[in-house]
Amino acid sequence: MDEQTILYIGSTSFLALLVMFVSPLLGAFGVIGVMLAALTIVLIFIINYADFVVFPVLTMLFGIKIMPAAGYTIPKSSNAVVKYVNGIYYATGFLTANIYNYVFSAENVDETEDIKLGESPDKWERIVMSAGFPFRFNIISVAEDVQKYRDELEGRRGVLEVQLSKEMGGSNPNQLAIQDLQRKMNVLDARINRLSGGERPIDAIMYIDTTAVGVSEKEAVDALTNQLNHLQTLFNSFDLSITRIVGREVYHLFTFNYSLPESSTLDLIFSTQR
Repeated sequence: MDEQTILYIGSTSFLALLVMFVSPLLGAFGVIGVMLAALTIVLIFIINYADFVVFPVLTMLFGIKIMPAAGYTIPKSSNAVVKYVNGIYYATGFLTANIYNYVFSAENVDETEDIKLGESPDKWERIVMSAGFPFRFNIISVAEDVQKYRDELEGRRGVLEVQLSKEMGGSNPNQLAIQDLQRKMNVLDARINRLSGGERPIDAIMYIDTTAVGVSEKEAVDALTNQLNHLQTLFNSFDLSITRIVGREVYHLFTFNYSLPESSTLDLIFSTQR
């Protein structure tokens, strides 16, 4: 969780808690204030950790349509971007492929990796031929902050060091547990050394988008849903976990057509997928 999110959650939760403590002084209306403040705190945490669930519910409930740019709307279902041109509706939607955690170059031990890479061109050709409509497969690569990555590794090593100290200082040390902790610490030490040697961790965000048309907004969105479902089926051959993007991330992916934000913003946007 980044500092901005912590500050946001902390400040808004503090205000809600303040209302809860002050409300009893207001008599009968205080109970309502306490209930609303408690509900606010719950919604704050849900929106931050399950935005993709809560946001579409709110837009559907209140019939809210968002205009991300002139001539474009995000319908109340929050699962597409729609544009109306000369009597035709164009609906664009997004899928996200699973985001692979960075693996150090010397630790790729998957023996089937070369086989998968060799089969990829044929699989990709079959997907394109079977789709029957245009789509884009997008990959955004971001060089991670080396110091931040190193701090995370050193923090994990510190936890293991404390666990090892407790295990070795116990009345009946478990040698298997000690060896396992030492092995994990050696792995972390090796990773930290690779960072010191100049290896740069690279993160990737992958998403797919496609556009469908219709004579009404509903027809275009329904056709889009069929296309996205078809793509999900086709990409299963790559062993990718494909999920349709809904909620505020639809807006963020739409803006990627114009400019890419800083890496810290990318990390914030997709933090729920990691």
